[in-house]
Amino acid sequence: MSSSSASSLRAAADDLQDDLVRLRRELHREPELGLELPRTQEKVLAALDGLPLETTTGTALSSVTAVLRGSSPGPVVLLRADMDALPLAERADLPYASAVEGRMHACGHDLHVAMLVGAARLLAGTDFAGSVIFMFQPGEEGDGGARTMIEAGVLDAAGERPVAAYGLHVFSSILPGGVFSTRRGPILAAADQLDITVTGAGGHGSKPHLAKDPIPATCEMVTALQTFATRAFDAFDPVVITVGCFNAGTAANVIPDEAFFGLTIRSFSPGARARATAGVRDLVNGIAAGHGLTVAIDQSNGYPVTVNDAAEAEFAASAVQDLYGPDRFVWARDPMPAAEDFSYVLEEVPGAFVFLGACPPDRDPGTVPFNHAATATFDDAVLADGSLLLAELALRRLAAVT
Repeated sequence: MSSSSASSLRAAADDLQDDLVRLRRELHREPELGLELPRTQEKVLAALDGLPLETTTGTALSSVTAVLRGSSPGPVVLLRADMDALPLAERADLPYASAVEGRMHACGHDLHVAMLVGAARLLAGTDFAGSVIFMFQPGEEGDGGARTMIEAGVLDAAGERPVAAYGLHVFSSILPGGVFSTRRGPILAAADQLDITVTGAGGHGSKPHLAKDPIPATCEMVTALQTFATRAFDAFDPVVITVGCFNAGTAANVIPDEAFFGLTIRSFSPGARARATAGVRDLVNGIAAGHGLTVAIDQSNGYPVTVNDAAEAEFAASAVQDLYGPDRFVWARDPMPAAEDFSYVLEEVPGAFVFLGACPPDRDPGTVPFNHAATATFDDAVLADGSLLLAELALRRLAAVT
């Protein structure tokens, strides 16, 4: 884009700021969970009303897919926002706090929706060749809504596959407000869950030799898993194994029949992911066999590694710095061990996932609560900037390919 065009688009984004704040706060007051977000879907459709979009809604989930056609044929770019909230009671003292008991937009998805609406409005008033797909997605928080939308055809909504896909994610802490960050290659982890039940034979606490006590063996498994994580994997291709729950027994003088623990495995490459889950199985089965016990393992595969295309990460970094200057961008040194279902999109289409600091200006990003906390707060001041970056990424990529 020319400097005059970029300046005009930036002015248009600033003009949208108040509308985007209103939309974000409406979404924040009425959070919805999972794949069914009917009120959120209604708000998105109302916010897009009047734009020259080809809009469809999902049947398996409350998604919105909107296609904007340029003035002439050309390539396709996809922009995505997730829409779902978390099952969490909000404790942030806000005038627009959640009005729904036990639900909260604690991860900033309400900001993502508002920013993508803003990008659609900006691009609808811009001349370009090609098409843009706006992907408003439910069910990121564990339900895999991105995969469901891909199976329903979101990547082909404009008639051909996108040449690139971009997503933004706000942080309530870590990054200062208004600062963008990304990295080449893996940026977020894969996350898998294993629920492990160890079965022996119960008995009296005074006669352990007449029972098969599952508790010592299960404790041995938990400690051995920590050694496994640090000794079986390259320090530069690590895994993180966290045992988050452990249950056994009902009384101090009773040896139980069973012990249970649940763990998550986070990894940053497909190879490490496969070896980690197989290794955990081998380890717990081996320990159980040594104690004469049996093991049942229930595995839930989570999201794959979110991997930025290196060239697209460079492209996004360049766009941020051109728009906002070098002080508004930092390269992320390491990937984060959180997981994201935008990973499914990036498995199909080259693209980049970009972080945006939304820490309020009067707070320290190094100490305030992070996303998913009941007291997490996000600064609405970043909405216009996020919208502008998404629009700019689409325009630059379409122009570059054309």
